[in-house]
Amino acid sequence: QVQVVESGGGLVQTGGSLRLSCAASGSIFRLYTMGWYRQAPGKQRELVADISSDGSTNYADSVKGRFTISRDNAKNTEYLQMNSLKPEDTAVYYCYANHRSSEYGPILKSWGQGTQVTVSS
Repeated sequence: QVQVVESGGGLVQTGGSLRLSCAASGSIFRLYTMGWYRQAPGKQRELVADISSDGSTNYADSVKGRFTISRDNAKNTEYLQMNSLKPEDTAVYYCYANHRSSEYGPILKSWGQGTQVTVSS
């Protein structure tokens, strides 16, 4: 079993910054793509950013130039640095990790419990 735990959410003013962390632990043979989704009240969950095991990144257009995703493979941890935050960034942010628990096992996706980010105007 794999656990994924986020941290770093909170309340910040417009223009401020926050850094989210997401650590995967447990029965991990190999980690693959990790990423972040967010869900605002009344809206569908949307992809914010993801990062492959070799460091290739992908961002939603709405966060390009403001958010930076990174990972530390030695720590099975990913980060989301969020700068120039806007009220429309307010949402619950969920991290995920794609992984195998054994060499020939299936690739599974595990989710964190979510962390609230609130940007006040």
